[in-house]
Amino acid sequence: MFNPTRDQARNFLFESWRKRSSGELLTPLEDLTAQLIDRHPEYRDLFSDQERNQDRDYIHDGSEVNPFLHLMMHLTIEEQISIGQPQGIREQFARLTEKFQSEHEAQHAMMDCLGEMILQSKRNNSALDATIYLGCLEKQ
Repeated sequence: MFNPTRDQARNFLFESWRKRSSGELLTPLEDLTAQLIDRHPEYRDLFSDQERNQDRDYIHDGSEVNPFLHLMMHLTIEEQISIGQPQGIREQFARLTEKFQSEHEAQHAMMDCLGEMILQSKRNNSALDATIYLGCLEKQ
């Protein structure tokens, strides 16, 4: 999925969870996605009711987590780790996993830095800068 629309990304999340819940065969990416949803029990009901939640919006003031964005960031980090990009990401993941004694919590810490890089890119109207991301990870 390269540059999916909001609806396409959300449909993918819903469909992955639907297939897992009904015992259907999943692609490797769908299986990973369903595993991530399963690690977030607070999201299971949301992803079990696409009709009700497909168009749900979330406030950007930090008062609530957007589960769609949260899971897509998990998928982004999983992909970064699997391909070793940006350079040094695997080492940072290993370090944070040891620090937090949890791969899942390590990814949550990485999300803060991924979000910071994205925010700075938007703020400066510039390309994503991996040095910002990796520099933030060093401080975690």
